[in-house]
Amino acid sequence: MQGTLLYGPRDVRFEERADPKISEPTDAIIKIVATCVCGSDLWPYRGIEELSQPQPMGHEYVGIVEDVGSAVKNIKVGDFVIGSFAISDNTCEICKAGYQSRCVHGQFVSQTIGTQAELARIPLADGTLVATPGRPDRDLIPSLLAASDVLGTGWFAADAASVGPGKTVVVIGDGAVGLLAVLASRQLGAERIIAMSRQAKRQELAREYGATNILTERGEAGVEKVKELTSGLGAHSVIEAVGTQESMLQAIRSTRPGGFIGYVGVSHNVKLDGEELFFSEVHLHGGPAPVRRFLPDLIERIWKRQINPGKVFDLQLPLAQVAEGYRAMDERRAIKVLLWP
Repeated sequence: MQGTLLYGPRDVRFEERADPKISEPTDAIIKIVATCVCGSDLWPYRGIEELSQPQPMGHEYVGIVEDVGSAVKNIKVGDFVIGSFAISDNTCEICKAGYQSRCVHGQFVSQTIGTQAELARIPLADGTLVATPGRPDRDLIPSLLAASDVLGTGWFAADAASVGPGKTVVVIGDGAVGLLAVLASRQLGAERIIAMSRQAKRQELAREYGATNILTERGEAGVEKVKELTSGLGAHSVIEAVGTQESMLQAIRSTRPGGFIGYVGVSHNVKLDGEELFFSEVHLHGGPAPVRRFLPDLIERIWKRQINPGKVFDLQLPLAQVAEGYRAMDERRAIKVLLWP
């Protein structure tokens, strides 16, 4: 098969790789129908995360099951499936508590598998994959693909931030996760949604997804604008979808005492001052999203066409042009790039 490997900073190659095989009885082999480039893929692409060897890339995927191991009971050959970026058995105590991204038998797809390819082996298939009610129409595939990571991550961020009716929500980050956190916040009933964004195309999509206010300021200036809109108190719920020191501090300082922060930006060199955190009196919760927890509900909403998260894919390319997809996202010419094998 053909698949994507990252050899070093900005060195993406689409080349021949060995076809995946069933190696454990709980495995499934899927033919990738659609995959994409994630904002978190840009960390190693830019050299911020070092590689010791060429790394298979991609962790978002939908596909058709081609083969299953002898222990797979719930997933069948021919199923159209969506899986999380985190492999999980969905039966351990941590999974049952709703944190499949930290399954005791789990791993991350990006570590060893790589789904920016024609085929992929998915371990723990019964616990990781969810089948759709039937074969989806092609126009639904982008939205179903979004559910495998960015929609599920944005939904978890809103859940962790205790978003609900009557609440004011601030979303820091206007990438795909931030934009879909806006969508999730609207679906969960938020009264006011303040999106932090400087780019017109992203602002437009944020408003379409339910943002009531757009702020272009960052850092302390952004905090002051949020305070102005909230009678000096700060927001009930703040979503941090970037992963930098500035964005995390902006989130903490934009939250009212007793408020909630859901942080899902992959953290890089973030250090918190214990005294400031102590006196802020905010709830801080986040990490790798347990997408598997939300997949059945998200699939149903997409299947019934209640939401259209696929609009975050503003550039679609053949999988063979994956390197251009990385460049487009790196240069912020695209919000998110969908790749068709």
